[in-house]
Amino acid sequence: MCGIAGLFHIETPKPVDPGRVKAMADAMEHRGPDGSGVWTAPGVGLGHRRLSIIDVAGSPQPMVSEGGVLAIVFNGEIYNFEEVRRELASLGHQFRTAGDTEVILHGYRQWGAGVLARLNGMFAFALFDSRDQTLFMARDRMGVKPLHYARLPDGSIAFASELKGLLANPALRREVQVTGIEDYLALGYVPDDTCLVAGVQKLPAGHFLHLKCGQPLPSPQQWWDVDFSKRTQAKQGALEEELRSLLRQAVASRMVSDVPLGAFLSGGVDSSAVVAFMAELSNAPVQTCSIGFDSAALDETAYADQIAKLFKTDHRSRRVEPNDFSAIDTLVGAFDEPFADASALPTWRVCQLARETVTVALSGDGADEAFAGYRRHRFQHAEERVRGLLPDHLRQSLFGKLGALYPKADWAPQWMRAKSTFLNLARSGEEAYARSVGFALPEVRSSLYTEGFTRQLQGHRGEDRYLAAMRNAPAQEALDRAQYADFKIWLPGDILTKVDRVSMNVSLEAREPLLDYRLIEFAARLPVSQRIKGGQGKYLLKKVMEDRLPHDILYRPKMGFVTPISIWFQGPLADVALDVTTKSRLAQSGWFDPAALARVHQEHVAGLVDHGRLLWQLVMLDKSMTRLFG
Repeated sequence: MCGIAGLFHIETPKPVDPGRVKAMADAMEHRGPDGSGVWTAPGVGLGHRRLSIIDVAGSPQPMVSEGGVLAIVFNGEIYNFEEVRRELASLGHQFRTAGDTEVILHGYRQWGAGVLARLNGMFAFALFDSRDQTLFMARDRMGVKPLHYARLPDGSIAFASELKGLLANPALRREVQVTGIEDYLALGYVPDDTCLVAGVQKLPAGHFLHLKCGQPLPSPQQWWDVDFSKRTQAKQGALEEELRSLLRQAVASRMVSDVPLGAFLSGGVDSSAVVAFMAELSNAPVQTCSIGFDSAALDETAYADQIAKLFKTDHRSRRVEPNDFSAIDTLVGAFDEPFADASALPTWRVCQLARETVTVALSGDGADEAFAGYRRHRFQHAEERVRGLLPDHLRQSLFGKLGALYPKADWAPQWMRAKSTFLNLARSGEEAYARSVGFALPEVRSSLYTEGFTRQLQGHRGEDRYLAAMRNAPAQEALDRAQYADFKIWLPGDILTKVDRVSMNVSLEAREPLLDYRLIEFAARLPVSQRIKGGQGKYLLKKVMEDRLPHDILYRPKMGFVTPISIWFQGPLADVALDVTTKSRLAQSGWFDPAALARVHQEHVAGLVDHGRLLWQLVMLDKSMTRLFG
């Protein structure tokens, strides 16, 4: 795992200052504390920070082919590199190292962009080809590894794993992209492919960018997509056996490491499944770790302990105090852009714990997206069945009136909170799902914005990205479209950004076996009934794990990593909430109505409305804006 950076003069091959490339790479030292390197040639400069995982003593980067024809900087891991290496060797390629970086170098020389389809891994890389003065940049299928780029005033293209790498180049202008503020408030993160800094883009997951000196900057090209349009005809037994085999292969391939390796263990279905296969494949006890909370409603350590005992893992756990908010500024620095998913705090803590004994940790991320494991998936599926019973005009009228009449009852038990369900049923399935996956709803955002800021947005809405993804999805059913949008937007923008930034902040490599693309393609072909059945999400995955995991692990309610932010803003962070809504940079920006911001604080402190998530969003936005723009 590494950090990469570089410059490419796309207009004319001007000299590149190696010191500037080094500064960009060194800004991400946390991603690669084990070594660094810079390589330049007319018109191009490549920089690298290395965290040694495979071929620890060899494979220095930037790596240059014999004769200097090709040069590459690479961030990630190729899990099938030995297989691809053997194929290339049979075609006459000779290797100088034992790592995966050289496999990409030779693979590109043999197949060009076609090498991407042969790679199973997480990666972002930039490869310079002196034969035609091109720079080829690519990102893995799911977007596990990040890649930012921007066009600088001198016409050159700068790229880096993290935004801070680009910001280390003084030529980058720091101006606010106002639509990024709307996207962030709508989704809780600034999504691919945009950025809060104007002019900066993120290469989307499953895309490549092929730059050629003397030609205009092209648009990214998609090289992989998840396809929900086909359905498997296989029987239940065959599906279970295929999934079991894919799970085993995915875990086994991610256990290849020349440094200590372990796993995160929450005690949920996904991490427990990964640990179960790791234990089966390992000759030594698996090293596992978990984070606990003093609040019983948030704590899952008993379940993690249960799995650790079942598989005889070398398990460590640590409790996090409910008032563990001292790391807020560290998180802001790790993410660069504002990031509102408060589970980043406990995720960072468990990464710290893992890094004490291992350099690589396997996680259970990806199964919820692939097998419909989120509560919103079940709600969306149930609501679509109701929508199909009534003509649109009757449904909209009936449920719209019921939603308007039903009292708002946030204080009531879950089964009594029908208002939002009625209103969602009055909306289209796409609009309702986009709202369910968002943070601040459209009506909340519009109540906060000034008229001037609303005009600046020119009708831009954060939800529209989700709506477009669902409406253009290669899919058959509504659940397919919702999951497709999650893969394109939520997964790379929230889940994978969170895990990448907090793990790399402590120089830990996190691997996601449940995001193996073969598993994803398998899940996308499943009938909906194999994903959601009897009110249970991840139906087939749970069936497959019944012979390995206890029933109470498989079928207990999903908890997830949460933090008591609402309580914080009524207690120890009350002054922070007051500041962000009255005298912060945001409050003085002209973007937000001061009276509306003040009302958010007053209602929350008084216990009238729970604005905890919104206040967290505003605090993270304010701190990020100060860090980015001074």
